Amino acid sequence: MLSTQREKPDNQVSEEFVKEKSMQYFQGDELAATTWMKKYAVKNEKGEYIESSPEDMHRRMAKEFARIEGNLKSENKEGLSPYGKKREFLTEEKIFSLFDKFKYVIPQGSVMSALGNKYIIASLSNCVVVPPIYDSYGGIMYTDEQLTQLFKRRCGVGVDISNLRPKNAHVSNSAGTTTGAVSFMERFSNTTREVAQNGRRGALMLTIDIAHPDVEDFIVSKQDLSKITGANISVRLSDEFMKAVINNKDYIHKWPIDSKEPIYTKKVKARELWNTIIECAHNTAEPGLIFWDRQHKYSTSSIYPGFKNDSTNPCSEIAMQGGDSCRLIAINLFSFVENPFTKEAHFDFNKFYEITYESQRLNDDLVELELESVNRILKKIKSDPEPGFIKRNEIETWELLRDTGKRGRRTGLGFTALADAIAAMGYKYSSDEALHFAEEIMKTKCRAEFDSSIDMAIERGKFEAWEPKYDNASEFIQMLHEEMPELYNRMMKYGRRNISLSTVAPTGTLSMLAQTSSGIEPVFLLGYKRRRKVNANDPKAKISFIDDMGDAFEEFDVWHPKLQDWMKITGETDVSKSPYAGSTSPEIDWIKRVKMQALIQKYTTHSISSTINLPSDVSVEKVGEIYIESWKQGLKGITVYRDGSRSGVLISNDKDFKENTKEKKEKSSEESIDITHAPKRPKKLEADIIRFQNEYEKWLAVIGLIDEKPYEIFTGKMEDAFNLPAYVNKGWIVKNKGEENDENSRYDFQYIDKEGYRITIEGLSRSFDKEYWNYAKLISGILRHGMPINNVVDVINGLNLYDENINTWKNGVARALKKYIPDGTKVDKECPNCGDPEGLIYEEGCLHCKSCGYSKCG
Repeated sequence: MLSTQREKPDNQVSEEFVKEKSMQYFQGDELAATTWMKKYAVKNEKGEYIESSPEDMHRRMAKEFARIEGNLKSENKEGLSPYGKKREFLTEEKIFSLFDKFKYVIPQGSVMSALGNKYIIASLSNCVVVPPIYDSYGGIMYTDEQLTQLFKRRCGVGVDISNLRPKNAHVSNSAGTTTGAVSFMERFSNTTREVAQNGRRGALMLTIDIAHPDVEDFIVSKQDLSKITGANISVRLSDEFMKAVINNKDYIHKWPIDSKEPIYTKKVKARELWNTIIECAHNTAEPGLIFWDRQHKYSTSSIYPGFKNDSTNPCSEIAMQGGDSCRLIAINLFSFVENPFTKEAHFDFNKFYEITYESQRLNDDLVELELESVNRILKKIKSDPEPGFIKRNEIETWELLRDTGKRGRRTGLGFTALADAIAAMGYKYSSDEALHFAEEIMKTKCRAEFDSSIDMAIERGKFEAWEPKYDNASEFIQMLHEEMPELYNRMMKYGRRNISLSTVAPTGTLSMLAQTSSGIEPVFLLGYKRRRKVNANDPKAKISFIDDMGDAFEEFDVWHPKLQDWMKITGETDVSKSPYAGSTSPEIDWIKRVKMQALIQKYTTHSISSTINLPSDVSVEKVGEIYIESWKQGLKGITVYRDGSRSGVLISNDKDFKENTKEKKEKSSEESIDITHAPKRPKKLEADIIRFQNEYEKWLAVIGLIDEKPYEIFTGKMEDAFNLPAYVNKGWIVKNKGEENDENSRYDFQYIDKEGYRITIEGLSRSFDKEYWNYAKLISGILRHGMPINNVVDVINGLNLYDENINTWKNGVARALKKYIPDGTKVDKECPNCGDPEGLIYEEGCLHCKSCGYSKCG
């Protein structure tokens, strides 16, 4: 039963009230409810909730879309499609009905959080590609600032670094030669990690062309998983290179990469370079591979002058030129299956066509809404107190995005719940029936999208750059000519509203809210055990599990939401009899998986974000086969993820990578113990201050850093000499050697106060309990000898010190160090929410399950 609390002044509502209403909305699904609250519910400047449930959010968005529909309303019916002539006007209430319960149309995250939200000034674009980097330090700094300005407005960004000259090339400055394109990747990665977006980190894609002489350095750059942690990386592969691989020919790198008379060239064996790519993809799932010629030729936008693709967005489903952006909407395919999971199940293709048509209109409305958002951003920037020369780059970036968006009106209409729709029809995901069914869905979707865009060209006007001669250079448009000649002829007469229309984006969080499978992906896990905390003293409590902290939990089975629907409809409880059985990600035949993506790509103007999940023991050769077959099938790109691959090989450079690969074949790494040497401690170390509370006491940790990694740690209560002001978050640890030996050394702490004076607190050891001090020295020794931070935290958590106070202290130390665990680090235990033994990873010091979205901090 809902609490009796009503809205506070200014429409504020309590967190408890929002939780109750959201739980009711999601029918008790706590994960969906809390995810919506955290990510999308509108909050005021004080962080107080303004919206109580997704119904409020959907009404907020519907109002904005309806306003644009009213502004662009037209009475012109001549030349419209049959549905366009008979359709009714999209009112606010009709738009709301499409959004409500996430049933039919789901705008993606940036739209849900920012559209109509007066408390934030943010972009509605999910993804942006910035122009290729100009080959100079000024150009590199310019791009770096562009990333900063875009991340803070909630945009994910892609940037290509192929324009940067290769390493050791001559430069006309004091350095004499350049460090190369790859050397700047860490800079861009750090920028991504530094710019927080309401607690949400930025997202970055770095690409390089296979023609670039530094491409091998790029390929191996993320084999050390502690490097370039703020970016995904992908290689743009040409047909020329792929043919050289298959035919085992030489390949010529060159720079500039498009020059007929390049300044630098380099001959390599294509097959050897390919093997390096596949080894890396097998080890860490990076780099991703983008088949760049296919991205260009099978596009409705890249063939236009001024719109040629430069890079992709962070998830690789949208390739576009620098200076453009895209807004995303997804259609829930499951909702069009009538009588799901029965013999009478059928897909309502007529309703699907009509709602897809209306969704494309909404996506074009979203372009208009984004143009308004960009103008608000520009107004805000221009009113800021900084001088003009400081704001120039930011203003130019947003003006470029506004002008390009207006010229092309790019949209990204996708879908989610494909796996659920297939299962609801009674098909197995990789069956021939499923492939045929998916193809019919995509044909209908494509026809509806283009009918809608052509009709809008008649009613609202064509996108500014439209020309039949450019369209006809597109292999996609030629496919339409062959398979949908009436639609093609109508487009040649009237044009279309949007330069590019469709995509298949990842929909992880959206699918959680819609309680469906995600995007194109098969269901990853059908069922898992979930734990709920209970009172251990309650005699009625069913205690199934007690954790390390002594907390008691009840365990109960949780099934994929639509599998639960199958159980209710059929009365069956044997999962092996369901259409999902044998159709989870690890079980599907990868050949059929590639075929599914290929046929969906055929009717999609942009690209597809998709991952083929493979067991941990899959061979390197098999990964190579999948990529070769994907290229042959006409995919624009694909990612292969080998289970557990992100937690394995840590290799620092190309030489180490090759030596490690060779050594692995000769000897298991488990047969030897590596001897490490701690780096020599400089006199002065940068330090972070981390505050935490143990029971009722305020504590802090002083963590000395080398290369931004923990080298030593001091911890204790905030009292006496070491009760630091709240604003002190950073400082320095200074080691003063004793006269006789190192044991007599003294550690001082320095910081800068608010007036700019350097304050020194002498004798850290004097400030902290001797027992804690000795344990901190032990932990510091482990840190400086290079044990991975997650393993250090495990060691600390595993200490049993037989004293309540010191056990409380060690928990605080573990919490402090978790901040430094690299994102993506795998946790060697199963997810307590879904039971996936490989699902838990660290993100920003918190546990996160990549399978179900579970998260826990502290």
